[in-house]
Amino acid sequence: MTSTDDGDDEGETMRIAGNERDEDFAGDVRDLVLAATRKYAMKDDRGAEGVLEIIVESVRDFAGRTLVSHVVAELVDERVAASWEHGWQPVDLDRFVGRSRRQPERDLLGDAMAARLAQFATSTIDPEWWDQLADIGARVWWSNDRNWVLARSVDEDWDALVRAAVRLLATVWLVPPIEKLGPAPGEATAATADRDRAEVDPRILERVRRLLAKAESTTFEAEAETFTAGAQSLMARYSIDAALLAASGPDAKGEEPAACRVGIENPYESQKVMLLGGIARANRCRSVWSKGLGHVTLVGHREDRLAVETLFTSLLLQATAAVAQQGRRTDRRGRSRTAAFRRSFLTAFAVRIAERLEEVTDAEVAAASARRAAGVEEAGTPGSGQELVPLLQQRREAVDAAVEEMFPSLQTSRSPTVSDVEGWSSGQLAADRASLTGWQEVAGRSW
Repeated sequence: MTSTDDGDDEGETMRIAGNERDEDFAGDVRDLVLAATRKYAMKDDRGAEGVLEIIVESVRDFAGRTLVSHVVAELVDERVAASWEHGWQPVDLDRFVGRSRRQPERDLLGDAMAARLAQFATSTIDPEWWDQLADIGARVWWSNDRNWVLARSVDEDWDALVRAAVRLLATVWLVPPIEKLGPAPGEATAATADRDRAEVDPRILERVRRLLAKAESTTFEAEAETFTAGAQSLMARYSIDAALLAASGPDAKGEEPAACRVGIENPYESQKVMLLGGIARANRCRSVWSKGLGHVTLVGHREDRLAVETLFTSLLLQATAAVAQQGRRTDRRGRSRTAAFRRSFLTAFAVRIAERLEEVTDAEVAAASARRAAGVEEAGTPGSGQELVPLLQQRREAVDAAVEEMFPSLQTSRSPTVSDVEGWSSGQLAADRASLTGWQEVAGRSW
């Protein structure tokens, strides 16, 4: 049988039913699934459902369903493999599918990715990939005698399962190539594991998290800002020491910048991206928004990226809580202006937070430079004899060079517009109401 397109559906039904035991049956099913995939991709949901009806109505016994499940699983596996080769990682695909599809498709994607990853030797997989699968709750939960589609059909409606699997196939079929951040499965080495497992001192990270937890839990904006500034100060000091240590090591060039991706969810994506960008600048990182794909690529040195991710998570929670406390807004005619108010609020919040974090970082750099100029450092301390400001500038330039190499056609986006004056003023107050005096005591002066 040839591929169905817009032909006689009834004729196709008869041909597939008559072919259930022929050797061409698998090819017939594959053609039908691909036809439905194309229709879904072209937003012709009705046409896709019509093609899928041919399959589900013509295949009713276990043998036929087993064959269909293998065809569908094989096609999804092919597209998952292709997306990984084109730079996508498990959490990226999960986020992308989640933007346009519902939970059934995301669950099936998790199964498909877990099945795909299980095909490789553990030593050839970047450990980060296992962590990502765990984060989205994906694992191989079925027995070896069946694939994930057939395993789910035991407890789920067969017709709905096939339709969800083909909708998933249509979604992952459309993903474009993106920047490759690390080795694909089968390409990792022992050096990859060593690189990715090197982390910020857990004691420092724990102190940062405690400070941010206090910032998130308090109902007083002054306290929240003080705790947040303390966390930024702590990470800034650690970053400075890491930079000095790298410059004083056997390889004076130190660690090269790398990249990771941070998910950005609706609503108010532009404002969230703006907040992330401001935090990145304060920590000598760069952020690149892939609009429509649901993520920002964060480029920087390892300890700086971790600071940005940690602070962004906390500040986004704080911003969301602060804007929710403002309630809804209406204009003089009683029409809602809540969305405009919240966009302006979050834009103002992002602008002012970025300024304040940079103030904290600049203060730490100035303090460290003063100590070095005064000869406070003892012989053998990290980076003794190194000029701090030029060193940090070199790291910024290295990040800029990495961004230019990764994104040769990068375009600068415009800042979100502000249309609600009250929202802007309220957002500024939420980020600027308290003085930062006292952050030194919060952060502490010893490791």
